[in-house]
Amino acid sequence: MTDQSTSPHQAAIDGAMACLDAFMTAFNARDVPAWEKTFNFPSIRLASGTLAIIEPGYHKPDMFDRGALSEWDHSAWERRAVIHAGPDKVHFDTRFSRYRADGSVIGGFDSIYVVTLEAGHWGVKARSSYAP
Repeated sequence: MTDQSTSPHQAAIDGAMACLDAFMTAFNARDVPAWEKTFNFPSIRLASGTLAIIEPGYHKPDMFDRGALSEWDHSAWERRAVIHAGPDKVHFDTRFSRYRADGSVIGGFDSIYVVTLEAGHWGVKARSSYAP
């Protein structure tokens, strides 16, 4: 992680980073309602050649049982470096890895996350990744 301790926007970075922590915790718990609380809607996901506009209710519990997540057990951040930060928006250069239950790696994926502060709430507004 990039040291941003001297940034004039440290409070924003801290809030956005806490949002990403909650995002990963809820995702790994397969807790869709808690996970959706980490978004600012509408949110955008650009991956696998598709642009998805995500609104509340878009994610379903069965998403963890099919497709790219069918053998997935959990994910972890490998990198979360701040690219740009302002008082109400932080851009992150990230890399996360997906793991099977036995700890073997499914894959690692570079991505960009944009986390915004809207109505006092930090949430993921946009993400672009190379993950399926």
